[in-house]
Amino acid sequence: MVIKDIIDILEGEVICEGNLDTEIKTACGSDMMSDVLAFVKDQSVLLTGLVNPQVVRTAEMMDMACIVFVRGKQPDQSIIDLAKSREITLIKTRYRMFTACGLLYSKGLSGGCE
Repeated sequence: MVIKDIIDILEGEVICEGNLDTEIKTACGSDMMSDVLAFVKDQSVLLTGLVNPQVVRTAEMMDMACIVFVRGKQPDQSIIDLAKSREITLIKTRYRMFTACGLLYSKGLSGGCE
């Protein structure tokens, strides 16, 4: 799956465009960035309802290519600028976290914890 596929599956809106052809193999859904840092390994996309600069900084530290903001959350311009400078794609979707994760899982994206 590539980022373009995630956009289609989640009926997402691109807020900040990185490389939309980046291959995505696994995902993580969390609003707690400390959990992402502590427990997540080899994830390519982060789904979250948290809208602050720490989300982008966490994604960068974990080498994530894409962040999906659930529940239609809209990051402010400072977050968008930070993601742009890090070449991280930002997407928002109207779906709630559970639904968004389920949709991606049903299309073959794993959590990487098998």
